[in-house]
Amino acid sequence: MAVKVVGVAGVFDRLVGQGAVESELTAAAVAARDRAGSSSAMTHSWLFTGPPGSGRSVAALCFAAALQCTDEGTPGCGRCHACTTTMAGTHGDVRRVVPEGLSIGTKEMREIVQVASRRPSTGRWQVVVVEDADRLTEAAGNVLLKVVEEPPERTVFLLCAPSVDPEDISVTLRSRCRHVHLATPSVDSIARVLHERDGLDQKTAGWAASISGGHVGRARRLATDDQARARRKRALALVTATARPAAAYAAADELVKSADDEAKQVSAERDGKEREELATALGAGGTGKGTASATRGSAGALKDLEKRQKSRATRTGRDALDRALIDVAGLYRDALAVRFGAATADSSSGVTLTHPDMADQIRELATDVRPEGLLLSIQAVLDCREALETNVKPRFALAAMAAALIAARSA
Repeated sequence: MAVKVVGVAGVFDRLVGQGAVESELTAAAVAARDRAGSSSAMTHSWLFTGPPGSGRSVAALCFAAALQCTDEGTPGCGRCHACTTTMAGTHGDVRRVVPEGLSIGTKEMREIVQVASRRPSTGRWQVVVVEDADRLTEAAGNVLLKVVEEPPERTVFLLCAPSVDPEDISVTLRSRCRHVHLATPSVDSIARVLHERDGLDQKTAGWAASISGGHVGRARRLATDDQARARRKRALALVTATARPAAAYAAADELVKSADDEAKQVSAERDGKEREELATALGAGGTGKGTASATRGSAGALKDLEKRQKSRATRTGRDALDRALIDVAGLYRDALAVRFGAATADSSSGVTLTHPDMADQIRELATDVRPEGLLLSIQAVLDCREALETNVKPRFALAAMAAALIAARSA
């Protein structure tokens, strides 16, 4: 069957600025369709890496759809039942492992591996997409490694991680996978997507793309969500506040509170729905003979649910806080670039600024703080992120960072 590999339409349209990746994945889907098991284009295990917002999980899901696609043209048509159900998350033979807590545990991975070992029921393949594979515990990674080393004939594993660094993915697991790296999309490509697909005016689309750090999803939120813009403004205000110690500590506390509030807001509706569904499954409101005994045995299930929800809320809050810290580090980086003449505060020349819309604040910071202090400030933010990764309480980690930022101003 002659299939055109370039100029892909359909599901891969969701990727932004990843032409080489589209071609590679489409070629693999063609090889898989033709049952070219010996073809170098197709393998059973893939690792998608790239910076946040590059679309690594989107690429993995698009590839899953292309593998299941039933259209006789180019795999990944985006129109057939297999493509639409895969992208919607309802295909019976495509499973997405999305960590809701701080890690992916052994029990969850064993359940996934058990299901993945079966033959596909309706599709061409059993496909397992593991988002945030860097959150696999060591034991869970070993469970996955065993099946990746000897995969079932009709099963494909698609892992997503920030990089191939051993801290993100084990060396052994990495060696068993075909590596696909996604680059950070350009500002112009993100702006074009926001304008053409989301219907935003060009000015708003360009502004959101320029401050998104190459993250398509974040650019969309900043362009359309007042609260997202307010959270960014609040994070950047911490830098100015370091000129007054009391204000700096208050700003740090406000960042922690903002992250907690965002986590509660995101979790509230979903948590309530899950509790209602569990209560119904356990017989709440029923009048049958077994209702009383079922209700008596529900304490353990409710406790497990509450534990998962608490872990999910913690992760949501940490992720929100991390976004704020990246914004803060970016502002110091911009000031350092301006201080050394590598960029201008209005982005008219030199390297691209992370926050081109904060020209006055960048110029003031570059003037008031010595280069040594700017470097120390960036290091303080990185140390804070590392502390949060090791489960230091956010309030303490942010307070320590604020103290380091205050000291760095006079370095």
